[in-house]
Order: sequence, then structure tokens, then C-alpha cells
Amino acid sequence: MQPENLIEAVINVATEAGTKIREIYLGGEFDREIKADNTPVTSADLASHAIILSGLSALTPEIPVLSEEAADIALSERCKWQRYWLVDPLDGTGEFIAGSGDFSVIIALVEHNRPIMGVVYVPMTGVCYYAIAGLGAYKRSDQGEVRISSHPILDSEHPALRLAVSRRQDPQSVLRLFHDPRHCELVVMGGAALKSCLVAEGRADCYVRVGPTGEWDTGAAQIIVEEAGGQLMDITLNPLSYNERETMENPNFIVVGAPQLAWDKILEGH
Repeated sequence: MQPENLIEAVINVATEAGTKIREIYLGGEFDREIKADNTPVTSADLASHAIILSGLSALTPEIPVLSEEAADIALSERCKWQRYWLVDPLDGTGEFIAGSGDFSVIIALVEHNRPIMGVVYVPMTGVCYYAIAGLGAYKRSDQGEVRISSHPILDSEHPALRLAVSRRQDPQSVLRLFHDPRHCELVVMGGAALKSCLVAEGRADCYVRVGPTGEWDTGAAQIIVEEAGGQLMDITLNPLSYNERETMENPNFIVVGAPQLAWDKILEGH
């Protein structure tokens, strides 16, 4: 099936998972554990994973699902996949635990090591970002649906570089990467995918992630950003790779709304 014929069903799966997350979040009671990689997982992560795995397996039984909560699959097996689902059942588990509301459900379709479709659903607002390769990026909310695009930066309306940062990260760890951090205006938001979507819709000019993330954190965000006119790259400004290494961990990366700018100079301090 072509991605355009799958997108509405995938949005429905993400919405169902997000509804369950919201129910657990508002209920205020959930189990939490620390995984082997020292990151938290909650009963909301696992409930969302179960819903997504069931939904995608029913929708496309021939396409394997790689989820953060079931990622222990060797490269020798994964390398046989020409197409697969890449899922983070709950991006922003730390934000979920902290009670900020800044978390999302992420589902991407990867083909030949490149994301070709992505959905980011925000349980606490009902907002859904999605994109299909070659068909644009969109934001759906109770206000309707609009096509989104990243905006030119450093214009008369926004003379500063709007930099999306996490509320739970020391901003200096990011600002030190910029040639002139005095020209940066911080836009605070939790969740890696949500900050990428801020860039995609022009509410931020860039987002730099310093610290560990998995490929499931960037797959959907990457296609949404690219279809909006931006780019998601590692800090050396090279494309991220998918399903090509034994490890699923990403390098530090940057999301930019205007790829034509001289980012090698803007990041000269690095």
C-alpha cells in the first residue's frame, strides 16, 4: 500500500494510543521503572506500545514494527527490512512523569533507510503533525488542518535566532555550540519530536539536541521537517542514518528551518 493510503489509519492508531496515554496521565496513577539504559518507562509507554503494535500489525501484517519498547532486534535481522514501522510509543516520558504535558506519540514509516511518512500526535492537545514524502507536511487540530512550512529566519519580525530548548536541560549546553549565542532567543518546550515540529511550523528556527536519543525519536520528525522545507542533520551537518548500525542511538543533531543558511558558520563555536 502507498503511504497516502495508510496515513488516516496510522493517525487513528496514534490517536487511540494517545487517548490511552492521556487517560493514564489524568488519572495520576501509573507504574514506572528504570530500563537497562537508565531511562524511565511507565505503564503509559507500555500501554501505548501495545495499542500501536496491535494496530499496525492489523493494518500492514507484512511490515515489521520496531518500537522503542521492543527494540532488541539484531542488525542481522533488521537489515533484511526494506520497509518497517519505527515507533516511539511515548516521546517525552520524563515530561509525562514531571506533569508538563509536553509528550507525544510517534509513528514513522521507513523505506530503504529513509523515513517516507511520519505522524506525531500530542495527547494533551489533540494536535497531530504528519507528512508524506513528496506530499507536504500538515498540522491537524480542532481548528482544522493546515499545510505547514518553516519560515525564513532573522527577519525584521524575528531579529534573533529562535532556538527550541528543553525545559529540563541546561541551555548553556546548547548555546555554547553557536558562534554568537547572544543572538539566540530561547523557545522552551519538552519532547524531542515536539521541538522539531516547532521548527517545521515556523515557531522556532532551529533545535539542537545534545544527549542520547534513539532513531525512533527522529524518524517521523525528520520527514515532517523535510516536507515543511527544513532539514534534520547531525551536528557535522550530515544526514542521520536509519537501520544501518547495530546501535539505534542517534548522534547529537540539529533541526533547521532554513537549510540554505550557512549553518557551518552559525555553529562555528562548535
